[in-house]
Amino acid sequence: MADNYIGKKMEDFYSGKSTSLVKKRPSLKQLLLKNRSYRGYDNSYEVRADQLQRIIEVNCATPSAMNQQVLRFRPVLSAEADKVLPHIRLGGALPELHLPLAGTEPKAFIVICSTVAEGRYVDIDLGIAAQSMLLQAVEIGLNGICIAAFDKDAVKESLSLPHEPLLILAIGKCAEKIELTNISPTDSHAYYRREGIHYVPKLRVEDLIIK
Repeated sequence: MADNYIGKKMEDFYSGKSTSLVKKRPSLKQLLLKNRSYRGYDNSYEVRADQLQRIIEVNCATPSAMNQQVLRFRPVLSAEADKVLPHIRLGGALPELHLPLAGTEPKAFIVICSTVAEGRYVDIDLGIAAQSMLLQAVEIGLNGICIAAFDKDAVKESLSLPHEPLLILAIGKCAEKIELTNISPTDSHAYYRREGIHYVPKLRVEDLIIK
């Protein structure tokens, strides 16, 4: 009860609904820094249906190529997680770790589908939708990861989806530490783990700007 109360207060705080706390919304940069690809989750926390709906709802306001709005979203809560878990792969660059570690598996998902065949404009919408939803997840105190490595046919069949699944978002409370490291364009871009910390190499802004 206490955990749910505190969690709800934090959600209200970040959403601007709190009247008992000083309202201070996180900046976009803060949200971006917190929006890391988590491969391990706290299984003691159960994601709620209203939280997934709130995350999906951002797509009512995001841009869409030619305003076609072809993406559809299937929320998956803990009761159905076993329909998705066997068909996803996490941590492709660290196969020796067999991620996610036992006991830290994601237990909530959003499966993103399209009502039309995948193409350039659908993929543009897909990127916008995924990033926007993950930022919304961070804003309400959750975390996530985009999963492109999954068995599409198996997920479609197990969830009885009417459309082709294109991408899966895992959603939950993170149970691992991630740090960004600065690299040059010639350095390895591969993420790695050391002493329990997940490191993600990122280019500096001066290496991103074309001069």
